[in-house]
Amino acid sequence: MKRLLRSVVDLPPVWMLVFLVVIWGQAKAWNPFGFQNQNATLAGWVLIVLAVLLSGWAALKFLKKRTSIVPRNTPSAFIAEGPYRISRNPIYLADALVVLDWALVMGSTIGLILVPVFMGVITKRFITAEEAGLKAAYPDSQTAFFRKTRRWL
Repeated sequence: MKRLLRSVVDLPPVWMLVFLVVIWGQAKAWNPFGFQNQNATLAGWVLIVLAVLLSGWAALKFLKKRTSIVPRNTPSAFIAEGPYRISRNPIYLADALVVLDWALVMGSTIGLILVPVFMGVITKRFITAEEAGLKAAYPDSQTAFFRKTRRWL
C-alpha cells in the first residue's frame, strides 16, 4: 500500500499542484507584498499556456520514441531532439514555469520565492535519479548530451 501511495502521490504533477495550491492560499489569505494587476495576470495566463505547450511538445517526443514518460520507469529510448535541445528537462521546466506564472496570476511575491524551492524539490525527488538512470542506460549519449544541454535552461 505504501508503495502504491508513493507511486500515485509522489509524482511531479502532484508536487506542482501542491505548490499552486500553496500560492493560491497564501495570496488569498495574506499577501502583504502583492502586485496583482491586470498586466501581471494577463502575462501569467499567456505564459501558462506557453508552458503547457512546451510540456505537450516534450511529451510528444516520448510518444514518438515509444518510451515511458513516468518518472522512475526505465527509459527505452534516449531523447535529445525538439525541446530537449534547449533543456534536459523541458517538462519539469514547463512545470516550474507554471508555478512562476501562477504566482504572477495570483500577484504573489512569496509565490515567486517558491519557484526555486519547487525546482529544488523536483531536482531532488526526480531529476537526480532520472539522470543516473540515463547515465547507466545510455552512457555515451548521456555524456555528450549533458555536456551541451543544461538541466533547466
